[in-house]
Amino acid sequence: MNAARLPSVAPEVTATLVEGLSPRLRKRLDAAVTKLAARPTHRDGDTTTIDVDDETELRLHAPGGVVARVEDITCRCLLAPACVHRAAAACAAPAADLAPEPAEQATPEAPGPASATPPAAMLGPDAARSLGLDVAPASGPGTAPAPTTDTAANAALGLAPQATPNPAPDLASSPETASPDQRAAADVLWAAGAAVLEAGVDGAGAVTQSALLRAAHTARLRHLPRAAGAALSVVTLLRAARAGDPSYRTADLVTALAELLGTAHRVGTASGAEMAAVRGRVRRPYSPDGSLRLYGLFTEPVVTDSGHGGVRTWVAGADGRLFTVGDVAPGGAGRALGVADRAVRLGDSALTHRELGRAGLAVSGATVSPDGRLGAGKAVKAVTARGVAWTEPPLAALWETPPAEQAACALWSTSRYADRDGTGSDLLFLHVELLGAVREPGGTCLLALCEGGVRVRLTVSDDDPALAHRDNLALLAAAPGARLRIIGRLIPATHPRLTLLACTHPTGEGTVDLGLDRLRRADLPDPSASAHFAPPQTAGPGGSSPLYLLERRVEQTVAAGRAALGLLGDVTAETRRIRRGGLPTAAALLTALSASAAQRERDLFGRLLPADTDGFAAYWLAAARYTAAVSESLCAAAWNPMDEDPAAVPPVPVHGAAG
Repeated sequence: MNAARLPSVAPEVTATLVEGLSPRLRKRLDAAVTKLAARPTHRDGDTTTIDVDDETELRLHAPGGVVARVEDITCRCLLAPACVHRAAAACAAPAADLAPEPAEQATPEAPGPASATPPAAMLGPDAARSLGLDVAPASGPGTAPAPTTDTAANAALGLAPQATPNPAPDLASSPETASPDQRAAADVLWAAGAAVLEAGVDGAGAVTQSALLRAAHTARLRHLPRAAGAALSVVTLLRAARAGDPSYRTADLVTALAELLGTAHRVGTASGAEMAAVRGRVRRPYSPDGSLRLYGLFTEPVVTDSGHGGVRTWVAGADGRLFTVGDVAPGGAGRALGVADRAVRLGDSALTHRELGRAGLAVSGATVSPDGRLGAGKAVKAVTARGVAWTEPPLAALWETPPAEQAACALWSTSRYADRDGTGSDLLFLHVELLGAVREPGGTCLLALCEGGVRVRLTVSDDDPALAHRDNLALLAAAPGARLRIIGRLIPATHPRLTLLACTHPTGEGTVDLGLDRLRRADLPDPSASAHFAPPQTAGPGGSSPLYLLERRVEQTVAAGRAALGLLGDVTAETRRIRRGGLPTAAALLTALSASAAQRERDLFGRLLPADTDGFAAYWLAAARYTAAVSESLCAAAWNPMDEDPAAVPPVPVHGAAG
């Protein structure tokens, strides 16, 4: 049984069914989920039936595609409704997206006198002493640590102390803060996330996942959709990991778990605009944007790991803002190629997506989501208009911003833990000279030289042979010296790296959508040329960074749990290497993380006491956030012009507190 064939189940339904099981049945739940996944299913309208055995049927009633009530899952076995089958079916099915928030808003609590909480207090006395910090009284459970008293390091982690200047703030003028109910919901989220770190992927079965789902449901009711969404992401990734999904990546689960823990921590300290960002929003609303004059840039195919396919067409406004028009639905690369020649669903325009990428639109009554997607409501009117070349205004202005500044903005828009406001994109617009192919462990990429002498590696965005990316990149490798305008998507790395999406035609006539249009050898300046390989390249500013030693421990914790990390032995050699690489904070974090993982206190009778899961989670969160911040800084530094002082580089914005 494929989980994708089951209807989505509301998080509170799954949590309620699991919580209703007896302790004996909870122990059998994971085995029941695995057994149920092998049974045949069939759908009839809104009802999906699973054949538990030859005589027993399990039914999921999902009006609208979502099982919204406990009563909508029924079983005909003798133990029903207290059987394990209902809970197993809910755990095997995908978790439904969050419903809209309740209309009532939580009443902000009047903040009382507050003072800055020193980093040592966040860690707790024992943890603070282990890092050589001054010890101060701790405040509140589930807080995240600052690994060092160094101001710059704390800023990189987003753990700067929060101080309230007025001892008795007036309620009418006070910024928004979390209510007691929101803080309680955040504590539950923290505890559920810490339990995942304690157990690791193998131990985070259906019971642990149900605790996350219950916490997500409670957070939604308390108007904390960002944290609730992070909890659902953790559940989805845990299920993918345990099912052996080939698209699963441990780094994705690290990001989701750090987002969950960090956001839960920030609920208790944020206020004003930061609190609004910490709360987040359930859905991305479309807001009116009046009349727009749009100019086509390019069209890219979209093929997802979940089996969806389609296209996304990028257009720019007269002021340089970027917008997208998409058509993505279940289907693979074949659907993406077919949809490219279908009419755009926007107003009365008869343009196909391919045509829109080179033409223009005049839109009235436009609606736009925060991330730039154009709405296609009934009130939207759109007619075909003249497009412009990339070398003409207003599109030409996109290529005038220095690459380092573009990379800094793209990093902000793709940052793993940023408080995104929907502005910006991860696209870069560059003038390049092709240098040839470069062999890498994972394959071959195209090397190009852009402004300031920066060498950038260009790779394919999708290696599916049905798409044109791979063949086009191979042909461009046979045209060293060609000068092109390109559009690419930033890949965060310790060296400049992009996925190549579109470029000007090598002959100088028109543009090429590299995932859809196929270049021919006759299009090259020298049709007889073969692929040219550039000489080996030196590593970028972070090419030899030992940061991966800490990143590896962070990922190992997620995969195997706290206890397994504590058994990995002495890390003195690793910390010595990290310090030699100029990362003393990373070395201190690795030491503290490993010590916390191995630490187990005993009572007066020699019995092991429960592990300090909160303290370990705090260390892990600091390590995860630190590695992300340093990686982004190394990526930004790699885009500096070769003759530029690194101190003059536009900084990457430091985002948020410990979330």
